[in-house]
Amino acid sequence: MTHQPKSDFLRIMSERGYLADCTDLAALDQALLEGPVTAYIGYDATAASLHVGHLLNIMMLRWFQKTGNRPLTLMGGGTTKVGDPSFRSDERPLLDDAAIQSNIDEMGRVFARYLDYGPGGATMLNNAEWLDGLNYLTFLRDIGRHFSVNRMLSFESVKSRLDREQSLSFLEFNYMILQAYDFLELNRRHGCTLQMGGSDQWGNIVNGIDLTRRVDDAQVFGLTSPLLTTSDGRKMGKSAGGATWLSADMLSPYEFWQFWRNTTDADVGRFLKLYTELPVEECERMGALQGAEINEAKTRLANEVTTLLHGADAAARAEATAREVFEQGGAGGELEIARLPADTAPGVTIAQALVQSGLVASGKEAKRLIAEGGLRADNDPVTDPQMALDHAALERGIKISIGRKKHRMLQLG
Repeated sequence: MTHQPKSDFLRIMSERGYLADCTDLAALDQALLEGPVTAYIGYDATAASLHVGHLLNIMMLRWFQKTGNRPLTLMGGGTTKVGDPSFRSDERPLLDDAAIQSNIDEMGRVFARYLDYGPGGATMLNNAEWLDGLNYLTFLRDIGRHFSVNRMLSFESVKSRLDREQSLSFLEFNYMILQAYDFLELNRRHGCTLQMGGSDQWGNIVNGIDLTRRVDDAQVFGLTSPLLTTSDGRKMGKSAGGATWLSADMLSPYEFWQFWRNTTDADVGRFLKLYTELPVEECERMGALQGAEINEAKTRLANEVTTLLHGADAAARAEATAREVFEQGGAGGELEIARLPADTAPGVTIAQALVQSGLVASGKEAKRLIAEGGLRADNDPVTDPQMALDHAALERGIKISIGRKKHRMLQLG
């Protein structure tokens, strides 16, 4: 990057590692210096919660607002009905209007933790507002004529599907046109001149910039963040148990805290810069620690990130639970509960209980886990998969430890 940013926002983006590409960094920098800029990131409502993979861009919006600019969070009430095909091997399942709105409501609760939606602050919008009422023939004539099919086929997100000879429906093919149209509408309605997103959205963002220039002769910009992987090559936010959700209803604050506490040593400094607001120098200092000291840096990371999402009290309770579980061998008051059906018969075996509560996928997996010495019940090693569990103890709750890092309270429904 040859241009050295002068605006607060781009300087922070550069220093902390958020910046992958920008369509015109110098011109955007000048626009930010001249006054508040309005920017948006779009989020399709395909699940009941956002996950850690979204968190980097949410932090970008937070910094954007903290540096005096106006963020828009665009909910894809309209585009979710189509589904973004970018870098997917199959078509997304289609949701009905009620499911989409329910997901948007849940996502809004997460955004409210990071952005100020008060007067003059951030604004949450829904692209169904302008997409649902489009006249198809008028849209084709006025908007569709600006898109080259040849160029659309060249985008990597489309090309990769076609190269693998995987079906790409006409419905999905329309997605990039609708997303481009979002930028045009936001520029007209809200004076929005910047779209941000992950680097996988570069083609969609460039489409919107090109459309807005062609139709309204307006100068707008695009900025992308890197697609993060952990130092061991995993996609950020993915774990053996699936996505790391941001909603407390889908992942407890304790489990969220543990996700960050389990960060590998090599990622600590980078994650502190991206996911906390600690000074860059402090992030780099903690990231360079070795031995036992790096574990304190991981605890600081977990506390800072959990505080932003769930509040300081939740972070403190999670840390206290972790210390009790790992250092003192206690049950831990914040452990997530794995429930057995309330009508479970007395004498259920430990292997059966693991399967029925969803802690393992099969009896075979339970037996293998026990045979390898990877299971403890109330801190005692389990050696027999046929060990019967005391019904009264199950009503109170039995602490189950799978390996060194996964702990649950096993309890009757």
